[in-house]
Amino acid sequence: MPVSSGSQLVIFKLSDQRYAVPVNRTSEIIRMVDITPVPRSDAYVEGIINLRGKVVPVLNLHRKMGLPEGERSRDSRIVVIENGEERIGMIVDGVDEVSTYEEDELDSPPSVAGDNPFIKGVVKRKEDLWLLLDLDRVVGPSSQAT
Repeated sequence: MPVSSGSQLVIFKLSDQRYAVPVNRTSEIIRMVDITPVPRSDAYVEGIINLRGKVVPVLNLHRKMGLPEGERSRDSRIVVIENGEERIGMIVDGVDEVSTYEEDELDSPPSVAGDNPFIKGVVKRKEDLWLLLDLDRVVGPSSQAT
C-alpha cells in the first residue's frame, strides 16, 4: 500500500533502528503478554496470543528480518496489524510515536540496502531516518528465517 501525502505512520524501534508502518494497517499496540509457542512453526513465528477471544499469530521481527535479538524490556510491545481479514502481531523493542509525514519526506530505499525485501522506503524527518516496512512482505512467508 503506497504512503501518500499526509499519511500517518507508527514509528517503533527494532535493534537500535527506527521503523515505520502505516497507521491504517495498524489495529492496535499492546504490552507484551504470554505467547504460546506453536511447535514446528517457522523460526520467526514466536507463537500465538489470545486477543479478546481471537487467536492472533505473533512474529519475531528480529528473526524475520535477520536482526540480532536483544533482551525484551518493559518497553517491548506487540504491534497488531491488519492483513486482509487476519490480524498479525509483531514484536518490537518499543513504540516511539504516531506522526504524519508528507510525500517529500519519503524516499526510495537506498541502493546500499541491497535486496532487502522488507524495506519499502525511507522517511526523512529533520535529522532522523525511519525505514518504512513493506508489511505485505513482512507478514508473508520468508526465506530470511533463521
